Amino acid sequence: MDVPVSRRALPRWQFELTWALFEYHLERLEPDDFLWEPAAHCWTVRQQPDGTWVPDWADIEPDPVPVPTIGWLTWHIGWWWSMALDHTQGRAPRERTEITWPGDGKAAVEWLRGLRAEWLAALDGLTDADLDAVAPFPWQGDPAHTVTHMLAWVNSELMKNAAEIGQLRLLRAASPR
Repeated sequence: MDVPVSRRALPRWQFELTWALFEYHLERLEPDDFLWEPAAHCWTVRQQPDGTWVPDWADIEPDPVPVPTIGWLTWHIGWWWSMALDHTQGRAPRERTEITWPGDGKAAVEWLRGLRAEWLAALDGLTDADLDAVAPFPWQGDPAHTVTHMLAWVNSELMKNAAEIGQLRLLRAASPR
C-alpha cells in the first residue's frame, strides 16, 4: 500500500539535508572566523557607536562584487530568512536596516538556529492551499511563483550561503595565521 506523502515532505527533507551540511560548518567555526577578511575588497559587519552591528551594503551591487566575511554571510542569511518568515507568517516585513548582526559568532549561530526552528514551525503550519498561493517573497506577489517556489528558494539560498561559509572556513584554516 502506498502512503501518500505531503507536499511539504520533499522541501522539508531538502531543507533538513541542507541544514545538516550547514551545521557541519557551524559547529566548527572559531570566534575569529566571523570577521576574518579573506581579501582586501570585502564586505563585513561593523560595530556602530551605539553597539549595534550593521553590514556593509550597496543598493546597486558593485563590480567587482566584494568577498563577504562569514559575519556578513551570517547576517545575510538572518536577513533574508527573517524576511521570508515575516511574509510566511503574515507579519509586516521588516526593513533590511532593522535586521542587525547579533555581535559575535556564537550569538550569530544561535540566531540562525532559532530561525531554523521558527522556519520548521512555519512549514508545519502550511496547507496545500497555502503552498499554492502566490509567493509574497522574494518575488513580491508575482503570480508565476507560489509559496512552494519560495520554499525551494529558501533551500537554495541556504545551500549557497552554507557553501560560501564552509569555503571561507576552510580557506581561513588553511591560511597562515
